[in-house]
Amino acid sequence: MKLPANSRLQFTTGLNICRVLNGMWQMSGYHGRINPPQAIQSMFQYYDAGYTTWDLADHYGPAEDFIGEFRRQLKNSRGQEALSNLQAFTKWVPKPIPMTKQLVADNINISLKRMDVESLDLLQFHWWEYRDDSYLDALQYLAQLQQEGKIKHLALTNFDTKHLKIITEAGIKIVSNQVQFSVVDRRPQLAMIEFCQQHNIQLLAYGTLCGGLISEKYLGPREPQIFQLNTASLKKYKNIINAWGSWNLFQELLTNLKKIADKHQVSLANVAVRYILEQPTVAGTIVGARLSISEHLEDNARVFDFNLDQDDYQKIDAVSQKSRNLYQLIGDCGDEYRR
Repeated sequence: MKLPANSRLQFTTGLNICRVLNGMWQMSGYHGRINPPQAIQSMFQYYDAGYTTWDLADHYGPAEDFIGEFRRQLKNSRGQEALSNLQAFTKWVPKPIPMTKQLVADNINISLKRMDVESLDLLQFHWWEYRDDSYLDALQYLAQLQQEGKIKHLALTNFDTKHLKIITEAGIKIVSNQVQFSVVDRRPQLAMIEFCQQHNIQLLAYGTLCGGLISEKYLGPREPQIFQLNTASLKKYKNIINAWGSWNLFQELLTNLKKIADKHQVSLANVAVRYILEQPTVAGTIVGARLSISEHLEDNARVFDFNLDQDDYQKIDAVSQKSRNLYQLIGDCGDEYRR
């Protein structure tokens, strides 16, 4: 099994990525125990199938270390050239304290060492507190490190449209913003997408499968209680669904997604991912990789075998029109992290 050519995107001049990114939040310790040697072997399976782009963070447990070890094993077994086909996007998520260039550089150097690279492919910056505008200092220092060659591309994660505008107007070049985006949470469609279109900024979408709740497994059964959900992702996105609407409305959404899936002879999850991939400015979706525990490589590949038509969109919209307005309830993209 090898992904088709349309699974790739020229993300930047120097980065050609897989549009289904492997999410490494599952390494953070909140999704069960991971066996490191088995996990590294799973990474080879992803790479060989064409899933060459990884999304991680400094605080996702050993995720950066896994990338470093995988790079070493890949180089030793396949040669230096094999590394050119690997992309690893990390994040820096500092506490909101005064920023100095030394502090910023020290943290970026840690990621460089852990990932065993001389330059980060993409550094995605997150900031917890907008009232502390030290985030602008941090981004200016990150831009300097980019000029020094330690960062290839600078990006954001979970910034809202207002603050993305402030950063852009400050002259800081941002190539992407990572946001929560799914058929349940469509907040990026209200303001973020338009701004990104105007300023040539791309979106990387996470939460597209609501932690696994958007799947055939949850079509039909009684509503699960939070304590019955065994991963941090399932718990998080069940709360999002509760805010969005009732379990009955979610069942209606899954039923319509299943009808679309059956028409295209794909899975329900494929339809949910395809919907996000077809949105303007979306470069890719991040699908959680539970390395050596749960693999969906063949199923995820079917995302690139079909396109949604007008009738499919109408089926999805028909349910969304009955839901609560998450933009009004929560705020813009990322505002759920700043309350």
